[in-house]
Amino acid sequence: MDNRGAAEEPAIEAYGLGKRFRRGWALKDCSFRLPAGRICGLVGPNGAGKTTLMGMAVNLLKPTAGTVRVFGETPGPENAGRRTAFLAQEKPLFRRFTVAETLRMGRELNPGWDQRTAEEIVRSGDVPMGARVGTLSGGQRTRVAFALAFGRRPDLLILDEPMSDLDPLVRHELMAVLMAGAAEHGTTVLMSSHMLADLENICDYLLVIAAGSVRMAGEVDELLTCHTLLTGAGTGEGVPQELARHTVVESRTSGRQITALVRPDGPVAGTWQADAPSLEEVLLAYLRSPDAPPLISPSAQADPKVAAA
Repeated sequence: MDNRGAAEEPAIEAYGLGKRFRRGWALKDCSFRLPAGRICGLVGPNGAGKTTLMGMAVNLLKPTAGTVRVFGETPGPENAGRRTAFLAQEKPLFRRFTVAETLRMGRELNPGWDQRTAEEIVRSGDVPMGARVGTLSGGQRTRVAFALAFGRRPDLLILDEPMSDLDPLVRHELMAVLMAGAAEHGTTVLMSSHMLADLENICDYLLVIAAGSVRMAGEVDELLTCHTLLTGAGTGEGVPQELARHTVVESRTSGRQITALVRPDGPVAGTWQADAPSLEEVLLAYLRSPDAPPLISPSAQADPKVAAA
């Protein structure tokens, strides 16, 4: 991928970020760094604070505590509109507009509009330019929404569950559109999704949020390397003694067999079978184990100076 922003400020950096609503904290003490030029999966259960985080990054919500900066600047109407595009889960479009009228609106509202890219995204899905948006299928509407987002040529593209209502074939096609567009323009992508298998195929960075705080963040390869999946025979209740020196993220028992996801601190004693876990196995373990110690890789650690900037 063309990491166009590799030498500049992080795409997003948050330190102590929090948002409180009347019902309580939706996000609290959230600190992380997303380097520019990455495709980052944002993962967490419903109500974890993912949409709240994205809303603050695009200036739709104001933080209650802490700081968030996008390419080194506090999100505001000017810089958010210039460098960032946000596609909400509802994919709001004017249903009475034709596809051509929708793209023309994008061109008139955005000085840096890329008509060629927008039209290619629409035409590659055989979406009729003269069709009204309200008559399109869910997949076709999502493709038009993608065209609007990519047509703006953003440096940062934020997507909130963009594929949740699509069948597997259309989802696969639009994932390819996303990958190709991001690679061509060096776009940083932050995409929330419950489709864990899809994230494993496209993401090189990861941000996991649960209960309003960061549970895991960093390079996908780096995070996977930190974990080992152990399988062995159980000899009693709880975690076996030989694993006590290691960080056990999750252990599950089936009959006399124990499967444990661990962050090893040196060699593992005993007759355990050790395997490399998949990204989905690691994600599920952290989501099922809210008390497991969080893991923030060096590349994802926020600079405390952000809080004073």
